[in-house]
Amino acid sequence: MSNISRRHFIAVTAAASAYPLIGGAAQAQTDWPNKQIKIIAGYPAGGQTDLFARAYGEYIRTATGQSVVVENKAGASGSVAAVEFKRATPDGYTLMFTISTTLIMNRLLIKDIAYDTDKDFIIVSIMPAGSLPFVAAEKTGAKTLDEFIAYARKTEKVSIGTYGAGSYAHMAVNEMNKQYGTKIEAIHYRGEAPMWTDVAGGFIDGAHGSYGAALSVLQSGRGRALAVSRKRMSTLPDVPTFIEQGAKSPIFGLTGFQSCSVPMGTPRDIVMKLSNLLVEGGKSEKVQQVLKAYGVDESAMTFEATQKLYKDEAPLWLEAVASLGLTPS
Repeated sequence: MSNISRRHFIAVTAAASAYPLIGGAAQAQTDWPNKQIKIIAGYPAGGQTDLFARAYGEYIRTATGQSVVVENKAGASGSVAAVEFKRATPDGYTLMFTISTTLIMNRLLIKDIAYDTDKDFIIVSIMPAGSLPFVAAEKTGAKTLDEFIAYARKTEKVSIGTYGAGSYAHMAVNEMNKQYGTKIEAIHYRGEAPMWTDVAGGFIDGAHGSYGAALSVLQSGRGRALAVSRKRMSTLPDVPTFIEQGAKSPIFGLTGFQSCSVPMGTPRDIVMKLSNLLVEGGKSEKVQQVLKAYGVDESAMTFEATQKLYKDEAPLWLEAVASLGLTPS
């Protein structure tokens, strides 16, 4: 299958299957919850996924009076957690918190993936993970995206750090190269901490990642935020988006996210109760504190809004991943 045909196939099939069917025939569980709820978090303790799971879980505990425990099952871009979660009983007592990579991009990044998001899970709520700043190292002298592109064109070797192959940051570098004719090299790191250390030390020319992880570099003046993904941030109000500065790829307008899912077959009334709890939890002081720490301006979306965003954007994410030409691992 040609690359173009393959991308078209991926986009069409994703769009067709993106809206999950909630088990209408399943018996209603009007007394939910009446026992402990377990949250499987797909990434390590202390990261954004873990903190979202614990903050929203604390709200669920407070609102329902039932205990909530969080188990971290990290590994393989969230697929370790997803495979375990797939085996859970669809009764609303096992939830999964994970990111867009796990639910969407992994189907092209992992060979023989052992779960199918559209058949195995119901995404109850998407929680936008916030815009990601693109930060140029101090040595580039760039103050705008155009100035960085000019620097990249005249400098023999230019590199931008990403937090992983196939990540949004990797896609952003790829799209910049396609639009501007640059040959920027994407340097993939295992986690953001060493990436931002290298920006501060001038070992790479820039990096694209989360606001919280980049903050020390921004505050020290060793790096400058030139652009942000999707929409402007309240924590960086004067930094325009890529699109505002002329970037044309739809990738720059997509929503990276955290999410809460339940197993396919979970009764509809439980799904909607959980959705309402998450939306209300997003307004709580604890969740708002976590969001502020990460420069995130939006909280948990309703079930309906979640389904629309997933249906609209999943095909675009998949097409972008396919364009990277990565071999599934």
